[in-house]
Amino acid sequence: MSVLNQKTINNIIKFNGIGLHSGKKVNMILSPASPNSGIIFKRSDLKNNNLIYPNVFNVSSASYCTKITNEYGASVSTVEHLMAALYGLGIDNLLIELNSEELPIMDGSSKNFVEAIRNIGFKVSDQPIRIIKINKKITHEDGEKFITFEPNKISLEIDFEIKYKQNSILNQRNKKNIYMDDLTDIYNSRTFCLFEDIEKLKKMGLAQGGSLENAIVLKGNEILNDEKLRNSNEFVNHKILDCLGDIYLAGYRMVGKITSSQGGHNLTNQGLRDLLSNNDNFSIIELKEKNIPHSFLIKNPLKSIA
Repeated sequence: MSVLNQKTINNIIKFNGIGLHSGKKVNMILSPASPNSGIIFKRSDLKNNNLIYPNVFNVSSASYCTKITNEYGASVSTVEHLMAALYGLGIDNLLIELNSEELPIMDGSSKNFVEAIRNIGFKVSDQPIRIIKINKKITHEDGEKFITFEPNKISLEIDFEIKYKQNSILNQRNKKNIYMDDLTDIYNSRTFCLFEDIEKLKKMGLAQGGSLENAIVLKGNEILNDEKLRNSNEFVNHKILDCLGDIYLAGYRMVGKITSSQGGHNLTNQGLRDLLSNNDNFSIIELKEKNIPHSFLIKNPLKSIA
């Protein structure tokens, strides 16, 4: 079967963990879904109106994590790490059931999700995939922070930089071609925070499940975790991971170039809203032989998206 056909997983996958911000235990089940159904979240702890569809315009909060909410007020949060894994592995259709409002944080990265999905394998349909093709350059600014979406005929590039006045070790920049590069370092990069911010987050009702087992904690230039950095760009690579997961809320994978400086969940969501609010800014195309971006067909992308 072609890499250009829609995919789901071969069988169910179960995860158990805690929510990073809620601190609540959660069981999550990923189940195969039929072609053209997309990604669907289901709150199994709710009896009615419990389906939540990922959508840029369903984002109800993008502060410290991405939260999506349906029209009846049912929500799921911290969806970005799983969504990034699904994007990178090329999963188009999936049912995600969980018995709490927040996905399990696992080790703070997408590593566990990616490994489990690769182990269970893929089921490829006979239906072609669709992609979003960016037609016009769109920039969303927030003071010194910005995110830009612009055309790129053959791939998706994410160029991301982070700057922290409090801690120079966090000032990093990296660029990834999502369909051509090895994404292992992106998947494996963990969320992080400054030691001095922990008390503030706790008082806000956040990070109730946070620990050195699921986040990198920096105190000055010292990493408090026993496991130090998994890669030299782990901080900015995690931001690229978050960005990739947030982009998948657009509904399809994308061809274009994204440049972001000092961004996060909210900036990415606002930029996507600007992009998708005007039909002239983008096209949705079905990938057929006559209009296939060649980066989908060379060897390396298959490792990342198939």
